[in-house]
Amino acid sequence: MLDQLQLTLTRSARKTLSIYIERDGSITVRAPKDLPLAKIEEVLKKKEYRIYKLWAEQRILNESHRNREFVSGQSFLYLGRNYALKLIEKIDEPLVLKNGRFYLRKSEKDKAKEHFINFYKENGFPKIIKRIDDYKTTLSVNPKKVRIIDLQNRWASCTQEGNLIFHWKCIMAPYSILNYIVVHELVHLKIKNHTKAFWNEVDKLIPNYLDKVDWLKKNGAGMDL
Repeated sequence: MLDQLQLTLTRSARKTLSIYIERDGSITVRAPKDLPLAKIEEVLKKKEYRIYKLWAEQRILNESHRNREFVSGQSFLYLGRNYALKLIEKIDEPLVLKNGRFYLRKSEKDKAKEHFINFYKENGFPKIIKRIDDYKTTLSVNPKKVRIIDLQNRWASCTQEGNLIFHWKCIMAPYSILNYIVVHELVHLKIKNHTKAFWNEVDKLIPNYLDKVDWLKKNGAGMDL
């Protein structure tokens, strides 16, 4: 059954094996450097039915993906709300959000996606920093660096060096979802793996975090350009 799926194996200094169903339907297996391949295959075989079930669910959710066109009237997400786009001849910046609408300079239409990504990065960074500042003292953690980039199929990541990285698409989500994503990564500064202790820490700050996880599963595919 797993032969039908796209699996990618990565190895690191981690102590346990984890299996991730990515948002695009691909599957990432993260394993310790010294774990024999035969043992990895054994674990995958035992979890074969569940992996395929989760993959099938993700495939259905991906049907909500939208290909947005950069034309007047098309809506774009920002902090959980949809804002219609209007192309105009003259504007001080290539792309702005004002009076409840996105305005794009017509001459910049070919670079519209680039301008939207820059908008999400520039406007999202201070909002993410604000949320980190709100929660880091309670958790007794402090990231070394914070960046917003394209993380492909992940919303955010905590590196071994203690840096936090967020996908620019996070800024499309409502504040409540953004709060969860930030708390999730801050807790990873204390607990690397998704153990019971990890989720207990998340639960202390986001008591309804399972609702946030479910929201991202259902709406994540639609958060795109």
